Amino acid sequence: MVDQFKALMVREDNGHFKSAVEYVPMIALPPNEVLIKVSYSSINYKDALSASGNRGVTRKFPHIPGIDAAGQVISSTVDRFGEGDQVLVTGYDLGMNTWGGFGEYIRVPADWIIKLPEGLSPFEAMCFGTAGLTAGLSVFNLVQSGIDKGKIAVSGATGGVGTIAVSILSKLGYEVVAISGKDEGNYLTEVLGASSFLARDAFIEKNDAKALSAAEFDGGIDTVGGNMLSAMLKSSKYNAAVTCCGNVAAAQFTTSIFPFILRGVKLIGIDSVEQSVDVKAEIWNLLARDWKPVRLKEMVEEISLEQVPNVLEILLKGKARGRFVVNHSL
Repeated sequence: MVDQFKALMVREDNGHFKSAVEYVPMIALPPNEVLIKVSYSSINYKDALSASGNRGVTRKFPHIPGIDAAGQVISSTVDRFGEGDQVLVTGYDLGMNTWGGFGEYIRVPADWIIKLPEGLSPFEAMCFGTAGLTAGLSVFNLVQSGIDKGKIAVSGATGGVGTIAVSILSKLGYEVVAISGKDEGNYLTEVLGASSFLARDAFIEKNDAKALSAAEFDGGIDTVGGNMLSAMLKSSKYNAAVTCCGNVAAAQFTTSIFPFILRGVKLIGIDSVEQSVDVKAEIWNLLARDWKPVRLKEMVEEISLEQVPNVLEILLKGKARGRFVVNHSL
């Protein structure tokens, strides 16, 4: 067993937060049930918030962020996980107040862990990560609501959740309208498979002032909140369903009651953090097989641990496209 491991440590210095790659003693890991050697992690907006000192995400520093991790079990005190098992962990407290996937090792409770599904490599699992799981849950809820075909709007379509959602829906045969504030129409249609592209501001302006807009969409996946969610609800068809999983635009939204009482539109909240392991495992099995995008690897950029701070800054500025996978071997 190694005595120390490499990790991206976030430290507070007089109210300022600085990230740097350090070597951390193994003995410093929390005393949980399963020790995992992390081969890959991925970068999410919540990681950027943690690294910038957001107390709503991480209360105590120094801290190792990384809400996603995939790798191999080194040791376990529970029978259902054994040495050498390939596993993944997303959500719960990982990377928030429990040291996370931006370290070469994590030690976590067994109830947080899922065995890697057949057909999914650790690298592919982190191409999805929490963003992919959230996208999968969003699609799953649309299907469960009876939206098994038709025209679906996806906001934040160049972001982590949006890119995966567009790709899954396209593979399943939906007509996907990708909405983004970035001029990435070719990427959205040619790589992700969207049927068409709409500029974010134009979409909001078209629907913002109306109590109810023309019925256009059979369903929607909103990843940003605020006026976008309102516009998506107003432009939904009868018995449509719209999922909501993010608040990067705003944590509040204003809409009329008419989409709900005149068209029966359903608004479904999506949380991927505290979902049960059984539900997560069901979604991961779908992602590993029927829902896996054909061009998954083209949607991600593989980076080293040393590159993580720069990417976190890009995420905070809203300039990221697609997914970033952290390879601990680089």
